[in-house]
Amino acid sequence: MLNYKMTIQYDGTVYHGWQIQQNAKTVQSVITNALNTLTRESINLIGAGRTDSGVHALGQAANFKTSKELDLYRFRYSLNSMLPHDIAVRKMMLVDENFHSRYDAISRTYWYIVYKEKSPFFRRYGYYYHHTIDIDYLNRCSDRILGERDFRNFAKELPGNDNANCTVVAARWRDLGDRYLFRIEANRFLHSMVRIIAGTLLRFQNDKIALEEIDTLFLPDGKLLTGPSVPPCGLFLREVKFGHYILEKKYRQT
Repeated sequence: MLNYKMTIQYDGTVYHGWQIQQNAKTVQSVITNALNTLTRESINLIGAGRTDSGVHALGQAANFKTSKELDLYRFRYSLNSMLPHDIAVRKMMLVDENFHSRYDAISRTYWYIVYKEKSPFFRRYGYYYHHTIDIDYLNRCSDRILGERDFRNFAKELPGNDNANCTVVAARWRDLGDRYLFRIEANRFLHSMVRIIAGTLLRFQNDKIALEEIDTLFLPDGKLLTGPSVPPCGLFLREVKFGHYILEKKYRQT
């Protein structure tokens, strides 16, 4: 079997997240149906991140296996022709047969966008926050969540194994003029974790809570202090990193 990796972009507004669900329209199901038609095989499409309902992606990674050797340029063109306007496969490449988009990812990066002014053109791709934002305060708060911590209080629900340890390697707010950008990178994220972190930091800033109180959020009763979760429309899966495992493979790509 040949293993192909894709880089995918999508507007998640009308989808119930990435992962296939019964009686729900998801990004994974739409792409899988198109792959089944093109390859005439039953395809198992594996994604690197299970984005929630309404969340977007600029760099989702996924892989699938097929018995067919594909002409990558022609196949990607045909696949994009079948997909709706709000999903696009940006790149395809042949990878090692053991490559797995989820398990071989070493980090995932998310962006959360906050707009300073209300606009009908931004409502699907950002959160209009009418309070003043103190970037310096937010970044000092963000510094306190770096490292390996138990983030169970920042999760809407926990994975089946109840493992809530995540290692956050970067968390930074930037002022981009008409909007603010929150960038966060970690080895893994729990359900709704980024949105709850962003909402918690904004609430701390708005309520002028002491920085030291951030540490209490990781205590057993810290869930009472987290949130609220910010809307999904402002969240983007920006990038998935795989390190040298995939970068050293000298396969054709388009």
